[in-house]
Parts: sequence; structure tokens; C-alpha cells
Amino acid sequence: MTASDETAPRDRTAEDPVGRRLVCRVVEVRGREGPGVCSYGHRVGDEWQVGETCPAGLCAWAFNSLYPFATVLRFGGRLPWEPEADRARVSCPDPDNTVVFELRLTDRPPRLPVFRPS
Repeated sequence: MTASDETAPRDRTAEDPVGRRLVCRVVEVRGREGPGVCSYGHRVGDEWQVGETCPAGLCAWAFNSLYPFATVLRFGGRLPWEPEADRARVSCPDPDNTVVFELRLTDRPPRLPVFRPS
């Protein structure tokens, strides 16, 4: 390993300590009096894979709100107030146009073994 390898930033978004992917999906945008409009542009159905860094295109304020809950799920924990162990609902901090996200663990396709000729 060279010095540049040690200092190069790693993309940790796809790493998963429990062998499952954590997906974040917009399920609702609430306004003060009905449907809202996210100032960052998020819409119902937008989806990202979440790791330990903010995924491209996801509002950093929203990521900051959901990160603690995402970490619990990624490491096999459970949020006791959630009815399903592999899901959580988290909202962004915008009081006027609140985006509600669902975090859910999904099964990752099995990795195929790599065969190399001897």
C-alpha cells in the first residue's frame, strides 16, 4: 500500500456491515396545510442507498436527521417504537415542508464466488 492509497478517500456508501443494503425512500412531503414542496427538490418515490456518507442528491440536512437511525439499522439494531424491525420513518427538520423518509433494509443479491484458473 502506498501513502496515496492510505490518504485517498474511500466511498463507503456501498459498504454494509450486516450484509444487507439500507435504502432511503421519500414517502411523503407535508406542508403546513396539505401537501408540501421540498425546497431541495425531493419528491415522493426518490430513493438512495445509504451508508456512512451522504449519498449524492440527498439533502445534507435530511441526511443529518436520518443518519443516527440508519446507523442503528445498518448494524443490526432495532428501533423499539417501529412495528417492523427492518424499517424506520424519519423526517427532515424543515417545519414548513417536511419530507418523510422510510429507511428499510433490503436483501442484497448473493455474491457469486470468483473462480480463477490455477
